[in-house]
Amino acid sequence: MSEIIKNIINDLKQNIDIEYKKGAGNYFKEKITIFGVRANNTRKVAKKYFSEIKTMNKKEIFGISEEMLKMDYNELSMIAFNWVFNLRDRFEKNDFFLFEKWIQKYINNWAKCDDFCTHSINYLIKKFPLLFLEIKKWTSSNNRWVRRASAVSHIPSEKIPLKNIFEIAKKLMLDEDDLVQKGYGWMLKDASVYHQKEVFDFIMRNKNKMPRTALRYAIEKMPQSLRKKAMA
Repeated sequence: MSEIIKNIINDLKQNIDIEYKKGAGNYFKEKITIFGVRANNTRKVAKKYFSEIKTMNKKEIFGISEEMLKMDYNELSMIAFNWVFNLRDRFEKNDFFLFEKWIQKYINNWAKCDDFCTHSINYLIKKFPLLFLEIKKWTSSNNRWVRRASAVSHIPSEKIPLKNIFEIAKKLMLDEDDLVQKGYGWMLKDASVYHQKEVFDFIMRNKNKMPRTALRYAIEKMPQSLRKKAMA
């Protein structure tokens, strides 16, 4: 283990909140590995140590980040993903394939999935729109987190083609995993902020196929009159 990770772990251990740790597991169906540090304190630790490594080259920072991901703690993953996103101006198209490997190997709960995908993956697919062709492949993965990632990577959906969002939603439409359903429902909900009519029309065309979980998420930000119509 590198010296910097040892120091990070020591700092995290000094910020453990026992009450928070007891309750944190209630938000996950799967078993999670945590120190029990609140997100704002974890971000402070991330910021403190990024100042020490920011002059390293990208490959070195990615290497330390992956070392933390392997350790499986949610807090270390948060720090790793924070550091990676700090390097977004240095992202290149081929970084996508490393990030894809990370999703397949190290992401094992919704918090890790959403943190990484709504930041670094979202930024990459906006910078390199043709990566959508790779993201689309994720919808047929046997890994629930890869499938969820195919949707939540489009959040925030501003400046993402609406046709891409609808294509992902169609491919995930009949997915039986509730966390995948919530993921593409959330994607549609976010898109409705910018394209309310188009998203509502899409939902009305497909509402008899959509699981109620996905449907409820998708219409959450719409006016009550539209929500009633969609749920009827």
